Amino acid sequence: MTRRDAPPSSGESTPLLMPPIDAHRRTHGPYTVAAALLTRLVPGALERSPDLVSAHDIEIRAAVPALRPLVPARRVTIDADLPDDERILVPAPRRTLRLANGLAEFVAAAVPAGSALVVHNVAEADPTDVELLEVMARRIPAARLRLELHDEGPAPAEDGRSTAELWELVDHCVREGFLHAVVELGRRGMAMTEPGGPPWWRFAQRTATALGGLGRQEEARDIWERVRRSSQDPAMHAAAAYGTAMLDARHPDPARRDLGRARGWINQAVAISTLVPDRAFKLGFDRNGLALIELREGRPESALELVESAIELAARELPPDRHPVHRMVLLANRAQLMAVLGHTKEALEDYAAAIAIDPAFPDYYLDRGNLWFSLGRHAEALADYDSAIALSPPLPEAYYNRAEVRVALGEEEAALADLAHVMELDPRYVDAFINRAGLLAGLGRDIEAMADVRAGLAAAPGNPHLLTVLGQLETTAGRHEEAARALEAALAAAPGLAAAWAGRGALRYERGDLEGAVADLDRAIELDPHPDLYANRAMALRAMGRE
Repeated sequence: MTRRDAPPSSGESTPLLMPPIDAHRRTHGPYTVAAALLTRLVPGALERSPDLVSAHDIEIRAAVPALRPLVPARRVTIDADLPDDERILVPAPRRTLRLANGLAEFVAAAVPAGSALVVHNVAEADPTDVELLEVMARRIPAARLRLELHDEGPAPAEDGRSTAELWELVDHCVREGFLHAVVELGRRGMAMTEPGGPPWWRFAQRTATALGGLGRQEEARDIWERVRRSSQDPAMHAAAAYGTAMLDARHPDPARRDLGRARGWINQAVAISTLVPDRAFKLGFDRNGLALIELREGRPESALELVESAIELAARELPPDRHPVHRMVLLANRAQLMAVLGHTKEALEDYAAAIAIDPAFPDYYLDRGNLWFSLGRHAEALADYDSAIALSPPLPEAYYNRAEVRVALGEEEAALADLAHVMELDPRYVDAFINRAGLLAGLGRDIEAMADVRAGLAAAPGNPHLLTVLGQLETTAGRHEEAARALEAALAAAPGLAAAWAGRGALRYERGDLEGAVADLDRAIELDPHPDLYANRAMALRAMGRE
C-alpha cells in the first residue's frame, strides 16, 4: 500500500505534520499509526475544540489507551467495569471500520490544513492501521492532509513483552474487537505458556474465538481440538464444545453450516455445564447457543423455549448483580424470537428491558428500530436509529436503515443524503448503491442513477438488484437490447426477484409484446402483490383490449 499525493503545484514542499511514523505492528501492536498521530493531535484539539475530542471519545480511547486520562469517556457501556468472566460480547470485525471512520473524521477536523504525513513500514502494519490509512486516503482531501505511505522501513527491535504484558494487550484487543491482533498475539502467548494451564487457556480461548469471528473456521477448530487434547478441565471442555458448535451454526455461508454436527457439540457443552461451578451462567449460555441451532433448523418455538429457560435460570440462580450482559443478550434474543413469531408487543417489551440494562449499547436500538419500521411506526424507528448513531462511532447500518424510513415518509432528499453517507463510510455497502440508484431512478435522475449502478456493479458484479435497476434505466433510455440483457441476467441470478420480472414486463410492454408483459407481471404479482404491479398489468391488459 503506497500512496504519494502530488506535491503542491507551486513546487513548495508541504510541511510535515510530525516526524515520519513507523507503522510496524511489532512496535505498539494495533493502531500504532493512530497512537502516534493522535498523540500529536489530541492535546491541541483539547485546547481549541474540546467538543471535537468528546465527539470521538470512543474511537480515541479504543485506539490509544494511553490517552484515556486526557479523554473522558462520554459513552460508556456496562461491560467496561465488569470482571473478565462476565464480558461475553466480542465486537464484530466491522467495528474497526466504524473506529477508522470516526478517527478519520477527527483527524480531518484537527489537522492543520496543508500538512503532510509520512508513514513507513505500511506492509508490516496491523490491519487496524491499514484500514485507517485506507479510510484517511479516501475521506481526507490531499489539500488538507497529504499522505506519503511507504511499504518499506527499518526493522524494529524484537518484542520483549512478558506473558503478563502480552495478556494485557490481548485482553485490550478482545475488548475493542481487534481480532487480527488477537490471533497473532494469542498464538504467541500460547507458545509462551504451558498447554492446558490457565494462562495458556486464556490465550487459546481468545484466539479461537477471534479466528471464528474472522471467518477462519478451520484454524479455530484446530485450536478447540488442541484444548480438548491438552486439558481434562470440565469448564475448558464445555467452552471448547460450545465454540466448536458455533463454528458450524454461525458459518457465514449457509450452505456450509452443519447444524447436525453443531447440535452434537452443543449437547456436549450442555451436559458438561450442568456439572460445573457457575452452572446457572454456563448452562444458560449454552442453551442460548442451542436456541440458535433450533432457529436455523426452522423451529423458532423451540428456540424461544430454550431462551426463556435460560432467562428463568438466571433469575432463579444468579445473584441479582451478576452477569448483566448475559441477561441483556438473552432478553434481546427473546425479543428477536418474539418478533419472528409475530408477538410484537412482547418483543418491544423485551427490547426495552434489554436497552434499560445498558442504555449506551447501540446495537439493540438498531434492532428495535427495524421492528418499529416493520410495524409502520416511523417516528419510533427514526428515534431508535438516531440513538444508535449518537451512541456509536460512524455506523453505516443505522444511516442505511434511517434512509429507508425517510423514503417511506417521502423525504427523498434526506434519504439520499443518508445513503450517500453510507457509501462514504463503506464503499462496499452494495445495498446502499442499490437503494440510491433505485431512488434516483424513481425521481427521474437517470444519469446519477446509472453512475450508482455502474459503481455498484464494479463492487458486486452480477448483483441481480443492480442489474434490475440497470434494465429499468436502459428501458427508459430506449436501449432495449441492453435492457433485455441486464434483466435476463438478473432473472438468471435471482428467479424469485419480483422487481426483475416487473422490469422485464415493462420492457416487453415497450416492445409491443403484450402477452409477454402480462405473463411477467403475473409472476411479479405472485412474488410481491404490490399495488403498482397491478396498475402496470392493468395497462397491459387494457392495451390488449381486455377491459
